[in-house]
Amino acid sequence: MNQKRSVTLFSATIIVIANMIGAGVFTTLGLQVATIPSAFAALMLWVLGSVGAFCGALSYAELGAMMPRSGGEYAYLSTIYHPAVGFLSGWVSLVAGFAAPIALTAIALGEYVGALFPGIDKTVLAVLIIMVISLLHITDVKFSCHCQNFFTVGKVLLIVSFIVVGFLVPNPHSISLLPSGVDVQLIFSPEFAVSLVYVFYAFSGWNASAYVAGEIRRPERNLPLSLFLGVSFVSLCYILINGIFLYTVPISEMANKIDVGYLSAQTLFGGKGGMIMTLMICLALNSSLSSLIMVGPRVTQAMSEDLEIFRVLGRRNHKGAPVIAVLVQSAVAILLTVTSTFNSVLTYAGFSMALFSSLTVMGVFILRWQKPHLERPFKTWGYPYTPAIFLFLNGWMLCYLFVERPLPSLCGLITVAAGLLLYRLVAMPRPAEQKLALIPWYIIRNNRKP
Repeated sequence: MNQKRSVTLFSATIIVIANMIGAGVFTTLGLQVATIPSAFAALMLWVLGSVGAFCGALSYAELGAMMPRSGGEYAYLSTIYHPAVGFLSGWVSLVAGFAAPIALTAIALGEYVGALFPGIDKTVLAVLIIMVISLLHITDVKFSCHCQNFFTVGKVLLIVSFIVVGFLVPNPHSISLLPSGVDVQLIFSPEFAVSLVYVFYAFSGWNASAYVAGEIRRPERNLPLSLFLGVSFVSLCYILINGIFLYTVPISEMANKIDVGYLSAQTLFGGKGGMIMTLMICLALNSSLSSLIMVGPRVTQAMSEDLEIFRVLGRRNHKGAPVIAVLVQSAVAILLTVTSTFNSVLTYAGFSMALFSSLTVMGVFILRWQKPHLERPFKTWGYPYTPAIFLFLNGWMLCYLFVERPLPSLCGLITVAAGLLLYRLVAMPRPAEQKLALIPWYIIRNNRKP
């Protein structure tokens, strides 16, 4: 089926930036320094997060240029491994990849609004904002896209403002960014490995343009470029703004706090200025929430094209909005919002997403070994080291996360098991269909025999 490709390089890059700059950068530093009380070690977390996102983006770029179909991991894993693996990634993406981050962003928004207006019910506010933005995406797709672009520019300006003003602070509190013997011990500690989940969550979205690959013009060129430009820009912003947070707020004051942006804004801009900047952070979180609600249904849309059971999720209204997919996604997000804490939801989402992003990057090795003759419009820079670095960082984090935080990790595995059971019951193709499904579409495209 021919599909109009309307997403330019600029728009694809904006999608990456919009999905990356979210709740994580404004909320997770306080959770990190609670167990890693060192400015140098905390910044090293963000440096490693940048390295991991960059290596992952380069790997996804190779796969996305080869298989320019919307759906992200669902499309890649179905082709590389088996339709069941793709189904599981889509299932986990629906629950943990988008619904959980939507819940986290809404919870963070409630915390920031609660800092400005004490006494407000943060949970009720979080639920209401999910409902309002979901309805907006259902009723007016075009208007919501314009709002998305506007608020993305606002998020970038907000971070730049923090960075510029932060460097002008005349009397910051004393911190040392030089490594010590204690810092080296912290970097190789289990606490450091577990804290990577916060950073990797903040960097999630580095693969966002891969989810709309089927709509990107010249995907073999623009998909890799959008990932590279988006990740590079956001990585620089993240390292600098977290340096400013550490520069302006003592570690002891921000430990275990979610609203670290509010604390820094009070120092940088004073009382009224701090309130204005905090309101801007709230708008930025609204933008992230909108982006997640908009991109998430792309996965269910891809699944609905392949699986009859999900056909209802792919149905769109007269304005092009996948109504049922948005409502299901938002219902799961609201359930997580009212039943879990920020930390537990983040750990659960981070563990689940890392499993399938690792499988996807492993697919670069598998296709290089099994199908070296296939056309590759883009090849991963630094192969095999870049995908290996990504797999090492994720594996290191996953191992310690399972040991140190077993309950959220087990919930992630239970989600995978539930998806496998669902596939077995209602989505597994019949033998004849299965045989056809195992022939990757890109082999057919290149007129090659499987």
